[in-house]
Amino acid sequence: MVKIRLQRQGAKKAPFYHIVVADSRKVIEKIGTYNPMTDPATIVVDKEKVEAWVKNGAKMTDSVKALIEKTK
Repeated sequence: MVKIRLQRQGAKKAPFYHIVVADSRKVIEKIGTYNPMTDPATIVVDKEKVEAWVKNGAKMTDSVKALIEKTK
């Protein structure tokens, strides 16, 4: 099953996330970033790619769904 999820990057106690389309553990495409360490948090998402992947059957995790709703 293809999911749109967060992939953690960054150092210990300094998280940085890539928003990726992944099948199990294999990353298919990077479609955005999320940096919770800035004030306010920085969210960059390619909404056209998200819509295209959702139309093709990809499921968003709850955390990604919440982040994308914040950008609207």
